[in-house]
Amino acid sequence: MKKRISHIVLATTLMVSILSACSGNAGTANPENGGSDQTKTLRFATWDTGDALKIEQDIAKKFEAEHPGTKVQVEAYADGFDQKLAAGFGAGNPPDVMYMWDFPTYHQSLEPLDSFAEKDTDLKIDDFYKGLFNYGKIDDKLYGIPAGFTTRVVYYNKKLFDAAGVPYPKDGWEWSDFQDIAKKLTDPSKKQYGFGARAENDTYDLQGFVWSNGGSFISPDGKTIEGYMNSKETAEAIQMFGDMVKNGTAVLTGGKGQQSGDDIFKGGKIAMWESGIWPLESFKQAGVDVGTVEIPAFPGKPVKGVLAESALSIAKDSKNKDLAWEFVKFYVSNESIKMRVADLPVRQSVVNELKKDQDPLYKPYYTMLERSDNTPAFLLNPKWNEVNRQLSAAVEAVMHGSNAQEALNQAVKDSERYLK
Repeated sequence: MKKRISHIVLATTLMVSILSACSGNAGTANPENGGSDQTKTLRFATWDTGDALKIEQDIAKKFEAEHPGTKVQVEAYADGFDQKLAAGFGAGNPPDVMYMWDFPTYHQSLEPLDSFAEKDTDLKIDDFYKGLFNYGKIDDKLYGIPAGFTTRVVYYNKKLFDAAGVPYPKDGWEWSDFQDIAKKLTDPSKKQYGFGARAENDTYDLQGFVWSNGGSFISPDGKTIEGYMNSKETAEAIQMFGDMVKNGTAVLTGGKGQQSGDDIFKGGKIAMWESGIWPLESFKQAGVDVGTVEIPAFPGKPVKGVLAESALSIAKDSKNKDLAWEFVKFYVSNESIKMRVADLPVRQSVVNELKKDQDPLYKPYYTMLERSDNTPAFLLNPKWNEVNRQLSAAVEAVMHGSNAQEALNQAVKDSERYLK
């Protein structure tokens, strides 16, 4: 699943590969039939690599088998996804179908899917978890069909808890419990810490904590950050992690010259780690006796979560929109969803069949899904990327010792010009 796409310069070689795909929508003569019929080529762009890409290629082959005369050209853009996609749109030659999460940036180049979804009962739209479609809408128009998602949970290392005689955390716990446990499981002599705090946080992921404390990065109408991004509640939520680094119960992870939190957790040096579904398989493969639990609450306040969702979209310039819709539908069918294991199933029928929501390891993700109904800041204001640069710098400064309230006040002051 796509989490965030890094920005790299588009190399000339990539342009060559894109231009070489220009003929993708054209038909191909079939020599067995004397060239009398045509094979339609459908281009599908993905950001995935490795095992996830292999599964997507297998799904494409199954689709081809069920749709004779169709060739699905899977284009793996990897870390260059944004650049290649933007180049394709700019040249009027985008892939027919693509993974998508950044709808504010790309929606004008995408085909609205409301009419496809409303008239096609095969999609079984009521089978999807309620709320997943909200992330694919701009101005109440649907531009993406949910393909996968994750919420965020707290992972804990059972071995470290057992060694310290500390009970495992349970759903319904509070941040004071979290901090007490982190203190008990910190042992500087072993370079062992209760928690790993990211040196360079993705502010998107922090929103669940901020919402849980009653704060927000931006007003509900997307026009104001003063009093939101630097509210007392927002500052408290971020300061909490900075304070844990400062008092030694959390170690900074993922900064320059530092190991990733995933790797430190696998090494048994942090007792608790907060993330989405992405590292779970690697934790199990590393032999970590791992548990998951929902995110803690602030006293007297409901826990809120944030979704990381991937969807499939169709290009407005696609010459094969009906075929593209058939592929999208196939990709989010029960059969295809069961093949993809790097994200969580979006259909309730699949979850019920696989009993995912009854598995102790997976249940917290679905508990958090029920609590992920806030709208992320990037969907509320088209200039959010500019604002977010100041916010990210402020959060990073807090992790290195700055006062959250002061850093966020400055970030608001530096960002307001982008909202005018």
